[in-house]
Amino acid sequence: MSGASDSLRETIAAYNDAWNAHDVTRIASMHAPDMVFENHTAGERAEGEDALRHIAGIFESWPDISFQTRRLYVRDDLVVQEWTASASHVRPVTRGEIVAEPSGKRIEWNGMDIIPFEDGKVARKDVYSDSVSILRQVGLL
Repeated sequence: MSGASDSLRETIAAYNDAWNAHDVTRIASMHAPDMVFENHTAGERAEGEDALRHIAGIFESWPDISFQTRRLYVRDDLVVQEWTASASHVRPVTRGEIVAEPSGKRIEWNGMDIIPFEDGKVARKDVYSDSVSILRQVGLL
């Protein structure tokens, strides 16, 4: 493994720790100023400061959300990681006009991030998650 790969592994570990700590300030410190957050399966996209507000909204919607990395691939300025998220359904989940009121149930779902880096900072976070699993577990499917 190269020194650059080792450094990127340390960076993604710190980034993932910040996500699990719900530390938006620390997450922001690792983002490029024009960073793009895009959850392709949920149809959500935000850039720059809006991306940070969006991330804070995730933590508000899922106050105890945590992520466990299942597989991690690190290459020149690129990280691909597969993860399992778990969270309690304590806030309403909406899809269009349909609302699933909080059930209190602990739910889990799988996903994957593709994260290119520029100058050691997260340039994008492209998220692909099993939204169908979430919808089933909260009673919308």
